[in-house]
Amino acid sequence: METKLLKANEESIKLACELIKQGEVVGVPTETVYGLAGDCNNSDAIKKIFLAKGRPQDNPLIVHISNMNMLNNLVSNVPTDAKILAEKFWPGPLTIIMPKGKNICDETCAGLDSVGIRMPLNRVAREIIEKSGIPFSAPSANISGKPSPTCAQDVYNDMKGKIPLIIDDGTSDAGIESTVISVLNEKPIILRPGIITKEMIELALGKEVLIAKEVTAGVENDSKVLSPGMKYKHYSPNAEVIILNGEIDKFINYVKNNKKEKTAVLCYDGEEELFDIPAISYGKKDDDYSQAHNLFSSLRKLDEMGVTLVFARCPKTSGVSLAVYNRLIRSAGFKVINI
Repeated sequence: METKLLKANEESIKLACELIKQGEVVGVPTETVYGLAGDCNNSDAIKKIFLAKGRPQDNPLIVHISNMNMLNNLVSNVPTDAKILAEKFWPGPLTIIMPKGKNICDETCAGLDSVGIRMPLNRVAREIIEKSGIPFSAPSANISGKPSPTCAQDVYNDMKGKIPLIIDDGTSDAGIESTVISVLNEKPIILRPGIITKEMIELALGKEVLIAKEVTAGVENDSKVLSPGMKYKHYSPNAEVIILNGEIDKFINYVKNNKKEKTAVLCYDGEEELFDIPAISYGKKDDDYSQAHNLFSSLRKLDEMGVTLVFARCPKTSGVSLAVYNRLIRSAGFKVINI
């Protein structure tokens, strides 16, 4: 099919609403990354999302709403912790896993009895939901397993000919997907880290929040997961990625002794000149927000360079950096070398 790439305005938003009402899939901006939006209660629309992405169908989708009234029937009840977190962080990059309601198709939830809900901060995304009257499911708008798109052109590169429309609203602010937290049990647990950190959530709830072990480790293929981004290798460029955990001098020495033809480095700002091979920065060393904002676009640049091996600097595992680490180890297939 023809794929239109249109700037966000009244006319393109109206067209997006019409297409979603018709059961089509639209590439939409959010403050995290661009998503593929389809009616969360239309099985055919959800199947089109999975088909466009090449996504495994046991990987649940997140439902996006524009107001709290839309929770009716999407969830069977709103736990107290969910109410507190929604009041504090919505609209924003936080997905809350709650008990599934009756007004949502099984395909969206991958057959689970729970569903992830969030209210996006991006005005275009909310306007599409509000004007269409349809809460939409929206995974990242990339080919499954590849780096998520943070601009409309990235979506177009992956989805040309697969969807009818992409709305361009500039570069995503956060650059990584939303934090996902389950409030199904007494102790909330973060299933996917993001810009909303464990510390922020604990402060809001006034109690301990757990982090799922799968955040920094793999998941067995036959295991059920409650959140996207947990089960499969994700965010990967075409090149093999190896994370090197150590100081810069040891990093330089390791790269020098182990580089091959078409090798590149993923490093911090200002370190590019330290290498005699191509080097791409993914943010400032002590600025985890800049790392989050730039990571996916930097991984896509590696594909443009045609490299086959990438050595990556290892981020911290606290605060927002935990989210960066979570994405990077998945892009590397969990290959981390301590040097």
